[in-house]
Amino acid sequence: MSFWPGEKLRYAETHFKFKLPWSLLYKPWPEIIFDAPFQFVPGVEPYLWIVVRDADRFPTTIKNAEIVLKARVQDARSTQDAPQPDIVICKDMNIEVREQMKFIPIALGKIPAGAYEAHCKLTVERNGKSQTFERWNLPRLKPVPLRFKVLNETPPIAPGYAAGEMHCHTHYSADHVEYGATPEVLQLAAKAVGLDFVNCTDHAYDFAFTQEDYTKEADSPVPRFQKLREEIAALPVKDENGGDMPLMLAGEEVSAGNSKGENVHMTVLAPEGYLPGLGDCGRYWLENRPTRSIKQILNMTEAHCFAAHPFQQMGLLEKFVFRRGYWKPEDLQLKNKHSIRGLQFWNGIRDEGFKLGREFWINELSKGNYLLPIGGNDAHGDLNSMTAVDLPLISLKHTRAHTFGNVRTVVKLDERRETRDESDAKQEFPLTLADINAAFAADNCYITDGPALWWERNDNGITFHARSNKETGGGFRYIRIYGRRIQPNGKLAPEEEVMIGSQVATPDHADIPVATLGFAYVRAECETATRKFALTSAARIQ
Repeated sequence: MSFWPGEKLRYAETHFKFKLPWSLLYKPWPEIIFDAPFQFVPGVEPYLWIVVRDADRFPTTIKNAEIVLKARVQDARSTQDAPQPDIVICKDMNIEVREQMKFIPIALGKIPAGAYEAHCKLTVERNGKSQTFERWNLPRLKPVPLRFKVLNETPPIAPGYAAGEMHCHTHYSADHVEYGATPEVLQLAAKAVGLDFVNCTDHAYDFAFTQEDYTKEADSPVPRFQKLREEIAALPVKDENGGDMPLMLAGEEVSAGNSKGENVHMTVLAPEGYLPGLGDCGRYWLENRPTRSIKQILNMTEAHCFAAHPFQQMGLLEKFVFRRGYWKPEDLQLKNKHSIRGLQFWNGIRDEGFKLGREFWINELSKGNYLLPIGGNDAHGDLNSMTAVDLPLISLKHTRAHTFGNVRTVVKLDERRETRDESDAKQEFPLTLADINAAFAADNCYITDGPALWWERNDNGITFHARSNKETGGGFRYIRIYGRRIQPNGKLAPEEEVMIGSQVATPDHADIPVATLGFAYVRAECETATRKFALTSAARIQ
């Protein structure tokens, strides 16, 4: 929590108590919210969770819950013969909660495909006192219903590709102002929304402090990092019907020093061991200098590393107290033996940080640096929405940004993984870390919050493919193909150009071959009728 004037805060916290100034947010109850994945793919029955935090300090009994599901019309032009009746689910529970964090699932049963609002009401009891609230018990925050979709179709994905969440946090990132779901909950949520893998990127500095007291430094961060790895390793590979469960990876988000001595964040894909980085952890008052440089961290691991939200806009507190900064071209360490592999400039929302990060990526392409575009959500246990501080100690606010699994990075798998024996029979094997590492070592991926958009090399050059469906917006508002020419002097043109194969108001299925003679690379972007977006990596012309 911050007292810095004008500072934008992002997380709710109701358990800070001071003599002066008095907090209007303090409440001697655990924080309790309803949460659910933002969508459910075919074959996954809808459910939600009651999330209880800090009941170890405030033991509470969950008495009963009432959930009313209301069908939500997404398009004003849609017509129905008759409105769908509300679905009412009542649960008598009587569950006593004393854990620091607990997720209580509630199955919703089979419900028709469509978009829903879940109006959730919960009655709880503590020390002989009872209270009933809607959606959450966070003070001074108007209740907002959960929103989710039950899909008719699986989200479109390129054949032979795997879709993943590249930036999210588990309960190992929990501290006074942040929380996360357990790996078990994230795996179930990943299955629900249609992901193939999840890179859990807990903060390096949170591993370095104890779970019992977030301000108390642990003897070593290694045991907590190892516990995350063990917890993930114990997760099931198959579901109860024999289907594959999403591959969960123990990654890390490391605070590292950029070329100006400022703290920036770097996500790591399943490192071999714990990587240190405590620079902006906020536990050392004004001592917030980076503990390791980007180069030092890169030289400590062989795992793929990515610049996390390289241009996410920040406030005064972050910039001048926590010494946070932005990524620079020299920070990519492209001449180093181990360099940054990609830029995660899409961080749950297409905002100013997305715009500036995309421009940074395109500028690197102009130098012949073929970094991968990466998308993620930076979700801190937020499966459906996120609460945030509006005015410190006074009021909270709510946003649907940074929702787990909404923005996906989709990578092309090595075709050879399908058959791993000497027979000619084609076989499918569970996804492995080796498969994901190989995919990120290659150059073919796309990032999306809906449609599929990818390229393939063939004898005639490059062909782009775009796929959408009714639930991702149907037809495309545009499919733009960009290319950068090689000039007569051998240098790359200063600007990209929009290629002739680009389309406007095209159907939900498009295959576009492009002539690449004279170009160094080509890439594509698309947007559906409902503004769902996708962007490919650059296809380097061989």
